[in-house]
Amino acid sequence: MTARPAPDQIEILRQLAPGTELRDAVDMILRQGTGALVVLGDGASVEAMCSGGFFLDGAGFTAQRLAELSKMDGGIVLDDDTEYIVRANVHFIPDPTLATDETGTRFRTAERLSQQTDRPILAVSEEGRSIAIVYWKGTRRELRPPPVLEAEANQRLISLERLRRRLQEAEDRLTRSEVEDVVIVRDVSLLLLRAALVRRLYADVERTVIELGGEGQLISLQAADLIEGVSELATTVYQDYSKRRARNGKSVFARLESVPTEDLYVVSRVAAALGMDPLDAAVRPRGIRALSRVPRLPDTVKDALISHFKDFQRMVHAPVGDLGKVEGVGNARAEQLRSYFDRLLEVGNAWSFEE
Repeated sequence: MTARPAPDQIEILRQLAPGTELRDAVDMILRQGTGALVVLGDGASVEAMCSGGFFLDGAGFTAQRLAELSKMDGGIVLDDDTEYIVRANVHFIPDPTLATDETGTRFRTAERLSQQTDRPILAVSEEGRSIAIVYWKGTRRELRPPPVLEAEANQRLISLERLRRRLQEAEDRLTRSEVEDVVIVRDVSLLLLRAALVRRLYADVERTVIELGGEGQLISLQAADLIEGVSELATTVYQDYSKRRARNGKSVFARLESVPTEDLYVVSRVAAALGMDPLDAAVRPRGIRALSRVPRLPDTVKDALISHFKDFQRMVHAPVGDLGKVEGVGNARAEQLRSYFDRLLEVGNAWSFEE
């Protein structure tokens, strides 16, 4: 899984997605083989890098205009909102001592400009290479053609679907272990590990969808369907087993944010990051996940049940009379809860509620 771009970098990818005016300009420039160096934003830092060329007064940005202006040797400056072309045929003079791994003059200049101006810089190769790269905030992203992006997105979607199934398997196994009262930290950590991986893989799919623009809508819908319920599942499981139940504390995903993706495959690393080790320690849930599946059960009643019984085993085996004594439950709701708990004890994974 690749590094996830920041929100502002995602916006640049969105502006350069297939079907946008800016991407149309890139495609035109590639076809005509002239190459281009375009600064996406103006200001004092950009002006300090410019020499020569000419200013354009109120020249609205269009793909055709940008492509025509790229036929001149110099670079082009757009305004911050990419609505106007500010300057054309400019010679950019960045600091030549700034480090760069690029080899071509245009791309070396683009990377250095990005470092000095804090603006996205678009570099399009001349005839023969067919490469367009945007540099910004220390990143280098090549604009890939839609067929390549579609293949990547579909492959990631297949991986996401497979990982989502494995998460479901981990949830079913945890449910059976909870009913049988044989849960250990490893069971909990494995589920949370897979939930975190699903979230990260989903983010990768969404980034590729953004690069695809409107052509990635179907893939986005399929990915959204696979991610549904994952955050809620991980949250309730973590609240069930964390040493301290804190409503406003760091979420499970926030606690795992600093864990590299390759370490998320290591159960012991995840358990340590969540403060839940050792792996073979026996644990009991509070019953938060079980109660989250009961419809129209107020949070105040859930809290009262959890506070009264302290753990899932005591709650799931409680007789109707004891359930009804909990504040906010009452006789009718106690009967419904008892029926739900009985079905759960019978089948081990029937996390549904029928009235």
